[in-house]
Amino acid sequence: MAGFVQRGVKNILQKRPNDVVFLSALRTPVTRAKKGGQRDAYDHELLAAVLKATLAKNPNLNPARINDVMIGTVLSELGGSKAGRMAAVHVGYPSTTSFQTVNRACASGLAAITGIAHSIAVGAIDVGVGGGMESMTRNYGSRAIPTQLWNKLKESPVKEARDCIMNMGITAENVAERYGVNREDQDAFAARSQLKAAKAQEEGLFDEEIIPVETIWRPDPEVLEKEELITVIKDDGIRGNTTVEKLATMKPAFKENGTLTAGSSSQVSDGAAAALMMRRSTAQELGLSSSIIGKWAGTKTIGCDPDEMGIGPAVAIPELLEYAGISKDDIGIWEINEAFASQAIYCIRKLGIDESRVNPKGGAIALGHPLGATGARQLATLLPEMARQGQELGVISMCIGTGMGMASLIVRE
Repeated sequence: MAGFVQRGVKNILQKRPNDVVFLSALRTPVTRAKKGGQRDAYDHELLAAVLKATLAKNPNLNPARINDVMIGTVLSELGGSKAGRMAAVHVGYPSTTSFQTVNRACASGLAAITGIAHSIAVGAIDVGVGGGMESMTRNYGSRAIPTQLWNKLKESPVKEARDCIMNMGITAENVAERYGVNREDQDAFAARSQLKAAKAQEEGLFDEEIIPVETIWRPDPEVLEKEELITVIKDDGIRGNTTVEKLATMKPAFKENGTLTAGSSSQVSDGAAAALMMRRSTAQELGLSSSIIGKWAGTKTIGCDPDEMGIGPAVAIPELLEYAGISKDDIGIWEINEAFASQAIYCIRKLGIDESRVNPKGGAIALGHPLGATGARQLATLLPEMARQGQELGVISMCIGTGMGMASLIVRE
């Protein structure tokens, strides 16, 4: 891949036949786990909706040209890749289109997009779909942070090994304590996320990226016989009436006398997202050049200590910028996942970036964090906003459970 990367802003912005380009990036609404509009849907149902919408968004593409579909998922059920493969075939992808799932915890959706990008870049495939799916309603809990592990791991003399199953909230408290991120700043950051998202929703800024999802709804989740069909059209975790004063009244969620609350943490959510990707020369061959909305320009992943996993973007983004031969000042918009306010604030401060350019339509504190889908959701949110603002370069990044960070460079066209 070292020979593939285009270094420097001028080179990155040039259009080349071997570019990996995006023709669409769509997502379902992101809804509250156990309470929201998609609580009664399986993860692969949400995936089916967004995969079907991807075909509808690109009617001039023969589905038989799609070589591979890669989907990030963390808490997969019903066989994971089996159910996903069934969903793809069900909505119109031919049997010749292969399918796989990938799990890199919170970066699974971005890992899937990167995996398709790598396959296109090295010539293994010409066209692919990368994305993610997650139903945290159905699968969150002990499956998210397993404790029934091989005893040698649980009792390992290596602290970092034991820390891999540390509660994510405690890792966020560690970041707050070690790097001086106080409660007041976290509450203020969380309020800004909610208000930005509410404003964007009110102004219709999510409309281009969201596809409607028709799903069943059980007024009483325990009564399976009573259900109705509903259409979910918008994110339902956004709280536009949030204030710093209200957040200040909330109790610590993870640690007595801690600084993090439910209001300053990402929401547990359900959702899916997918992007259609191909080589630029393939888009030209198929007469689809006018549909190109952006391109992938590189991804970097790096590890960090598991007990402060939230610092991931602060270590991954510098690696990405160096890899691409650009500076932070070249980036117009940053989509940095708000797993917790403490870690997001720390990363922004450590990187020395302008917070006004970070998550301009709100982040996971307001929108939610459906684990496997988040990276692909961020792409669907980023590209329309880059077009609206006239920005050429954007970055997607997130921290990753067990101690990692991932970051991708995205170019608008």
